[in-house]
Amino acid sequence: MQQSSVGYMAVKKQSNVRATAQSIRSPKDDLNQQIIRLLQQDGRMAFSEIAQQLNVSEGTIRNRVSGLRDNNMLRIVAMSDPVATEYTTDAMIGLNVAVGVTPRQVAERLEKNPRVVFILWVAGRYDLIIELVSDDDDALKEFLEHEIHANVDIANADVMPGLKNFKNQFLLKQHVRE
Repeated sequence: MQQSSVGYMAVKKQSNVRATAQSIRSPKDDLNQQIIRLLQQDGRMAFSEIAQQLNVSEGTIRNRVSGLRDNNMLRIVAMSDPVATEYTTDAMIGLNVAVGVTPRQVAERLEKNPRVVFILWVAGRYDLIIELVSDDDDALKEFLEHEIHANVDIANADVMPGLKNFKNQFLLKQHVRE
């Protein structure tokens, strides 16, 4: 009897270790979600501060962040805030790719341009939605001429210049100016 309960305990412990390892790597885990939210607010927040706010050990935070990063589910990067850097031109552009071209091909070409800050493959009226920020209207015109209209991989572009940004959850600033 004792031998079988020891075997059961070993199997149960192994199962718990496997479940813990999976949760460390899962972006859907509740603790991981909370860690990600805090890092979205401040990507430089110390693991000790995150641990204190979430009432877990610093080692747990370190392991969770490491597991998410190792599995390419979390990337901590610096982003410039278009409001803080005072870009004067912001435009959303709906793109339809040409026949025989995939949205990925166009996205891979456009992502190399530093003015393109957002690319989303969508279903519906457009194939891709991109966001472009620039220092002036001439830069927008130059982008449209060279990157959109001069390329045969784009069949149609609908340019929607931004007038006022009411909300952008990706902005780094805590308090956006009015």
